[in-house]
Amino acid sequence: MNDTLTRAIPKRVHLVGVGGIHMSGIARILRARGHDVSGSDLVFSPVTETVAGLGVTVHEGHAAANIDDAELVVYTSAASEDNPELAEARQRGIPTIKRGEMVARLAEGKKVIAIAGSHGKTTTTSLVAFMLSHAGLSPTFMTGGQMIDLDTSAEPGDGPHFVVEADEYDAAFLNYKPYIALVTNLEPDHLDFYGSFEELQNAFRQFLSQVDTDGFILACGDSPALRACLPDRQASPPHVRTPLPTTVGDDVNHPVHVVSYGLHRDFYWSAYDISLKGISTSTFMVKLGKDVWGEVETTLVGVHNVSNILGAIAIGDLLGIPKDSMIEAVSRFHGVQRRFQRVGEAGDVIVMDDYAHHPTEIRATLSAARQRFPDRRLVCLFQPHTYTRTSYLLDDFRTCFADSDVLLITDTYAAREEPSAGMNAEQLAREITIPSTAYVGDLDQAAEAAAKVLRAGDVFFTIGAGDIERVGPVVVGLLS
Repeated sequence: MNDTLTRAIPKRVHLVGVGGIHMSGIARILRARGHDVSGSDLVFSPVTETVAGLGVTVHEGHAAANIDDAELVVYTSAASEDNPELAEARQRGIPTIKRGEMVARLAEGKKVIAIAGSHGKTTTTSLVAFMLSHAGLSPTFMTGGQMIDLDTSAEPGDGPHFVVEADEYDAAFLNYKPYIALVTNLEPDHLDFYGSFEELQNAFRQFLSQVDTDGFILACGDSPALRACLPDRQASPPHVRTPLPTTVGDDVNHPVHVVSYGLHRDFYWSAYDISLKGISTSTFMVKLGKDVWGEVETTLVGVHNVSNILGAIAIGDLLGIPKDSMIEAVSRFHGVQRRFQRVGEAGDVIVMDDYAHHPTEIRATLSAARQRFPDRRLVCLFQPHTYTRTSYLLDDFRTCFADSDVLLITDTYAAREEPSAGMNAEQLAREITIPSTAYVGDLDQAAEAAAKVLRAGDVFFTIGAGDIERVGPVVVGLLS
């Protein structure tokens, strides 16, 4: 075992909230590196079953006795301050740290490739990890979703790279000091934590300021708010490595290499001639500077995924991955679970599921659905994610479902919030006039309501970041 990688981590670690996607990834990497790991979560799940199979001791529910002889306790932002395991650890003087700091410790000794942004970071992170794996570079990676091709969200690798989805919630991404930082876009979100969009922008500025002095920022130029966060001191593109440190007094200020990508041809990496090829594949051309780089084929749907693929290719280019290897990896990559995922078909109704929960994501998903299913009626069931997000993004929620024909809204997935924090699902349903919208109660009631509304030839989407994916299989059963 490499001591450089584990010098800040004791042998025995306990994880509060081990069923979370990143926490389970931490458990996987710790076990691979020889640590003794235990964890707890409110209920057992397929994720906790998987980590238990790796040799992690998993407890259902939270209790002081669960931490046993742990030397370090790691917890998620969802854990309350009165959590009995945290209280016990602090009473006994056992160090406690949040998830983001733990990931940063796991990344020590590696070149960190951190992908941040309001939307698209899970798909982009997963594609980068897949691309490096396909090229034989054996990366360590942690993503925010289950990759379809590799059937995991995290993997310990032997190579020099650590690929991580850099989540802005609770300022977790400020724990990282990346060699490469890619930001997909920036829009108002998580304002329950930051308080204002300005403070969220400041957090992204801080994140970008932590990039290694010999590292790179990859920025999607299609996002005006992101462009406003880029550092003033920028070096020339990476293929022209001429900038030198500029000394001012006793301080040395290093220009940072900033590489742009996006759908506009003025960006360093850009895409054009985007077209459907059959019912399940798209192609597009990629430009690098003023030169044609190559043609890319993908099964990922939507223009937003063209942008995600461009960002991943730009990272691969910086890391020296051969062009042919990247093009082949993109063509073989099938994405992440709960991203435009087909659930099943019954009664000539196609049932789909998507994780979209922000209006921009919903709009992109439904636009892609219109493109993929042009002659079918789109029926959507949406589960709002937190009361505050519904409230501060209400104007966008009023319009983002316009590409669907029928909209059903089920109860809000509250996560960490009380209903008094913002707007509930029933109130949201009254605010949306296009398309025809109805509030349909809890998930069980929603499945029954959807089955009654659906007719042959429809496409039915469940949309949301909570537990709404449970509805699709039920609807398939009701229609069978």
